[in-house]
Amino acid sequence: MIPADLSRTVVRAVRCAVEDGELPARAGVPERVVVERTRPGGVGDYATPVAFQIAKSAGRPPLDVAGVLARRLGAVAGIERVEVTGPGFLNFVMDPVSVDALVREVQARGRRYGFSAAASVSIGSSSSSSSSASSGGLRARVVEEALLRIRATQGTGTGMGTGMGADAAAAVAAAAPHTAPVAKRDGDVVRLYGEDAARWAMLCVAPHECPSFSARLLVQDESSEFFRVRYAHARSRALVRNAARLGFGSGPGEVPDGGPLAQVLADYPLVLEAAAHRAAPEQVVRFLVRAADELLDFHYRVLPKGDEKPSAAHRARLALAEAAGTVLAGGLDLLGIAAPDCL
Repeated sequence: MIPADLSRTVVRAVRCAVEDGELPARAGVPERVVVERTRPGGVGDYATPVAFQIAKSAGRPPLDVAGVLARRLGAVAGIERVEVTGPGFLNFVMDPVSVDALVREVQARGRRYGFSAAASVSIGSSSSSSSSASSGGLRARVVEEALLRIRATQGTGTGMGTGMGADAAAAVAAAAPHTAPVAKRDGDVVRLYGEDAARWAMLCVAPHECPSFSARLLVQDESSEFFRVRYAHARSRALVRNAARLGFGSGPGEVPDGGPLAQVLADYPLVLEAAAHRAAPEQVVRFLVRAADELLDFHYRVLPKGDEKPSAAHRARLALAEAAGTVLAGGLDLLGIAAPDCL
């Protein structure tokens, strides 16, 4: 099981518990359940507050609901164990991610990897050329566009005309005293830092926080997170080109030393779901930085060295690096930022 399956698995467990009478019918079955990485120091790999979500309608304490679900979920293949913590949080320890299965899914879905089944058919970037015309200025428009695209991946708001969620709109409005000076120099921000860098600065912090514009956005080395993310994508494309020159291509397979990178990529669907649910595009930004860092740590192992001949292991590593590049490109696209093949 990959983490993207976990939310659906929890929903099925709730449905079965209701059908079997372990939970009352009035409890209802949620359409989706938010599952996220546990916080540092937390228990297990992932956690969900689903028991609180259905406890009130079930007329049962969250701890009892969590116990019912934990017994069912603990027997599911791919889940090593389930623990209940606090007043009713479900915590999951997962079996290691299959790199082969993950890469095949990314290859099959391309930049739509991580989208829910309810996602719109086409979710594209939009230009910010008219962003400053928005009543909230450039920042408000950039946040609105990113949130609409992120929510569209979950089938919860498509098209550019529906407007940002109330929470995000309120957050941007609350930040207006801080962002107003920026709005007055929208043209200068884009002229000085470029459209992509300006978007990154506006989206890398929560909507209620003031974005920071500085020369750091123009730094072209790995000390800059904005540069690192786009550079990591460019490196993935360079690996494919260089492998072709050496006469081999990618081929999915298990990669014993690719676990950390694969685990981060497996989190992407959960990140999109949480970012959509919480109106938090900065969660996508933080994910991209994590994925880029793991790819940059990994990419040195992809190509043969010296007199080494290309092998199945090299093809599998290349496939994983290529998948990481696909995910980085897809995430940048949702933020409205270009992912150049060369940098």
